Amino acid sequence: NIMPIAGLAIIASMVVVVTKCVNVDRISKVIEWRILMIIFGTLSLSIAMNNSGLARIIVNFFADMISGTNPLLMIAVIYFIASLFTEIMSNNASAVLITPIVIGLASSIGVDPRPFIVAVMFGCSASFATPIGYQTNTYVYNVGNYRFSDFLKIGLPMNIIMMITAVLVIPLFFDL
Repeated sequence: NIMPIAGLAIIASMVVVVTKCVNVDRISKVIEWRILMIIFGTLSLSIAMNNSGLARIIVNFFADMISGTNPLLMIAVIYFIASLFTEIMSNNASAVLITPIVIGLASSIGVDPRPFIVAVMFGCSASFATPIGYQTNTYVYNVGNYRFSDFLKIGLPMNIIMMITAVLVIPLFFDL
């Protein structure tokens, strides 16, 4: 609780450069600036949605729809939405966007938000179906000369397996 993690990361990066643990010329050559801009852009989008109140509108809309729904179904829907957002944005931006919505949603219907936050964590971490969802996917997409369809063919079945697994395992650790 010293300061936000982003500030600590910047300080740590500066220390590494100032102490010459890493060569500055080497850093600028290996950084994928295009990928970094995609990540910053999607994080900005999620912050804008929170600050504009759109996140609250989404919470209210879904709270009315799922009130009284089976918690297992709620976990599946939340996981699916997190996974879907991750495939079109980035995992970090999706988590930043969806987590406060899920917390607000769980609070508005009077249930423990923790299992739903875990569903968001798993859903945002399982981004296999597009090269956009995770930085490593984007790296190998360029270097390996893959096609977008290559990610869909392999990634969609992996996403489905992970979703089924998460929906079955999360309730083992939390009372629903």
